[in-house]
Amino acid sequence: MADGSVEARDFVFTARDFERVRKLIYGKAGIALADSKEEMVYSRLARRLRALRIDSFKSYLDGLEEDGTEQEWQEFTNALTTNLTSFFREAHHFDALRETLLRLPRGHRATIWCAASSTGEEPYSLAIAACEAFGTLTPPVSILATDIDTNVLATAERGVYPLDRIEKMSAERRKKFFLRGSGSVAGQCRVVEPLRKLLTFRQLNLLNATYPVRGPFDAIFCRNVMIYFDKPTQLAVLRRMVPLLSREGLFFAGHSESFFHAGEVIRSVGRTIYRRADVH
Repeated sequence: MADGSVEARDFVFTARDFERVRKLIYGKAGIALADSKEEMVYSRLARRLRALRIDSFKSYLDGLEEDGTEQEWQEFTNALTTNLTSFFREAHHFDALRETLLRLPRGHRATIWCAASSTGEEPYSLAIAACEAFGTLTPPVSILATDIDTNVLATAERGVYPLDRIEKMSAERRKKFFLRGSGSVAGQCRVVEPLRKLLTFRQLNLLNATYPVRGPFDAIFCRNVMIYFDKPTQLAVLRRMVPLLSREGLFFAGHSESFFHAGEVIRSVGRTIYRRADVH
């Protein structure tokens, strides 16, 4: 009976295979996979083996290491990236963002970087918060939305979601910022075009030595990403990201992330909200 046990597996997946995967994804994306992730790794990568008609994990990993294409490395990374998100997750951050935007000098065009945009719920929430702060669908705000996973970026750029993704929003928000589908697209909704125009989507790996982005940013949202990195990787990423903040810019982290080990780079100014350590 197929119950997820080792006996039910289509492919042999040894402890050595798992260690190779851990080493490769750590080197490629900085993700530190726990021992408990073995079943998840098998399940997700087994789909690649079937798609490529490869009969063993050893053959797949050998090919990846020896002459893996950029496309297959991206598929490997996409498969092992976890994307859990929702609209207005950790709502207090959006309240703080609105206050920050309204304090900016008149005529200033605010810039926001959403560094783990996933399927788009977070950057669109940022866009909605900006529209509400300024009382217009065309606020003086530009949002850069990046992610390492090209599949979720494609979903984000489309801006189409099942209706249940927005059911917890107020009726006013749903009516103002989303178009309800009908006919063949009944049960779906799409973000309104003015909202989409505030966003630019781009693939970016936070492990890159340099980032092809231009600051300074008035806010950086990098939430629920650092939990997949070990402390040295977190510090290295923060050393690259935080200098891209403006002097008064805010850095927003996930609810289970803390950076006590990075006091030289970043300092807490609220609940998982930070500023540059070199600005007082």
